[in-house]
Amino acid sequence: MRLQLKGRNVEVTDSIRSYAEQKLAKLDRQLGDAVRVELELLVEKNPSITDNNVAEATIFTKGPVLRAREASPDMKASIDQLTEKLLRQVTHYREKRRRPYARFRENGGVSNMPEVSEESQPWIAKVKQFPVKPMSAEEAVLQLELIGHDFFVFRNVDTGEVNVVYRRRASGYGLIEPS
Repeated sequence: MRLQLKGRNVEVTDSIRSYAEQKLAKLDRQLGDAVRVELELLVEKNPSITDNNVAEATIFTKGPVLRAREASPDMKASIDQLTEKLLRQVTHYREKRRRPYARFRENGGVSNMPEVSEESQPWIAKVKQFPVKPMSAEEAVLQLELIGHDFFVFRNVDTGEVNVVYRRRASGYGLIEPS
């Protein structure tokens, strides 16, 4: 594991550095050597914030990028809480990789599902069917606005493929096309 430690509004002392390395070594046992961890320690200057010692971490794995942020009155406590949160995320990530994906029948039922507790197994609460109409991307955006949802599925008139238009958080719309 490669650890990059940054401080903002705080001086990163050797004792804090060694404490963070010691705590984050727990993650190294779970993830292996092929990861990079960026840890940023900062102190909020706002006097109304009691939990002003913040620890933020970003873990770059071969798969997803894991992020966590914890705040407390003490920097070491923030690092402890951050490490626990990251360990939960890593455990969830590793279990998810081991679990086979559910296969669905034509009737919408689930088959070949392993017996896993409901808390850890993602599940489908509702199945909805609707006709996928051929239209242009511009028409799909208009339909998206009319129904007030965050996305809209349609068959592209130009390509004949099923596409999705979605509302972006920043601004504008996105289009997902199969490759």
